[in-house]
Amino acid sequence: MGLCHCGCVDQGGAPPVFSVSGELDGDHLQVAVTGEVDMATADTMLQAALREPAARVTLDLRAVTFFDSAAIHAVVQLAQRVPGRLAVLPSRQVARVLEISGLGEQDWLRRD
Repeated sequence: MGLCHCGCVDQGGAPPVFSVSGELDGDHLQVAVTGEVDMATADTMLQAALREPAARVTLDLRAVTFFDSAAIHAVVQLAQRVPGRLAVLPSRQVARVLEISGLGEQDWLRRD
């Protein structure tokens, strides 16, 4: 029914501190991100969200435990690349970082 792709950063036998998977359901791309999004992983998250053309993109960050300035930049880039078509579902940590950085009122940020 859809395309699925996944990427992980292996931390030498420890559970991955980052993973991303995407599933295309019709014209809706759902990208689920887990763990830490930082300078080493933010571009992987962005590329996963841009890999398939889609009318709507949901970036599910509810399982993200760390989110730095590189991650913020990646989300802002994504919002610019898919204007009006992005929904970001933040974890508590992600929501706090976006609030602090002045992005808490963006139309793509969902507070469900």
